[in-house]
Amino acid sequence: MIIPMVTGPLAGRPITQHLPDPAGVSALHVHRDLHVWTWASAVAIAGELRRDLQASPRTRLIVDGSGTAVPVLQALARAPLDWSRVDVGLTDERWLHPDDPDSKAALVRRHLLRDHAAPARFETLTSAGRRIEDALAMANAHAQQAPNVAVVTLGDDGHLAGLFADAPDYARVVTSRQAYASFDAPTSASATPWSRRLTATPWGLARARLVVLLLHGPTQRALFEAAAAGESEGASPLVALHHAGAAIQAHWHP
Repeated sequence: MIIPMVTGPLAGRPITQHLPDPAGVSALHVHRDLHVWTWASAVAIAGELRRDLQASPRTRLIVDGSGTAVPVLQALARAPLDWSRVDVGLTDERWLHPDDPDSKAALVRRHLLRDHAAPARFETLTSAGRRIEDALAMANAHAQQAPNVAVVTLGDDGHLAGLFADAPDYARVVTSRQAYASFDAPTSASATPWSRRLTATPWGLARARLVVLLLHGPTQRALFEAAAAGESEGASPLVALHHAGAAIQAHWHP
């Protein structure tokens, strides 16, 4: 799928261009800069949560606790929702205590569970004294309520949330029909020093009514386009997510 850049007179203004996937399973929203990307992404997430709260007593949101997501999480925390009816979980976690400053849980507490979002109910993936097998069982128990929205990010190396294509047991995780799996991440710069992890699987992420994919830079845009072109499932986690049938709304800025 070839997606044109924003050029000409519009390039000088803070705009968003909506570029649908002809296959109808994903759409790319191209934003002029970080500011527009941040607020447009947060508005899209909040709008989906608001619609679900109008129809249901509670809604569930799972988020990627990565640095890329921080501006969007901070903006989302200011959304005027009934956050006391929102369950917030994680797409993935390092095998750390949830209060460890390097954990994904700690990042989400710092940047999302504040302002209007402070009353949300938070589900961590790890807890003190719990074995990883028990943590995995609890994650899959929580996931019986499918998320309404999943917010994920993509690394320049192609990893999606906690899914690394060069992990030793990647094939097992990417084909799992459980919402979460445990695995050992590869010893790459983006994964170390926390190799042991829990992550949502492509199948688990695809159960969300909407997957919001946060992208920036030319490399990540090229990865998105390659996945939308329909490469083999083993090529990347993003391709696996497409093949799992996820409804993806991608937001990109240069």
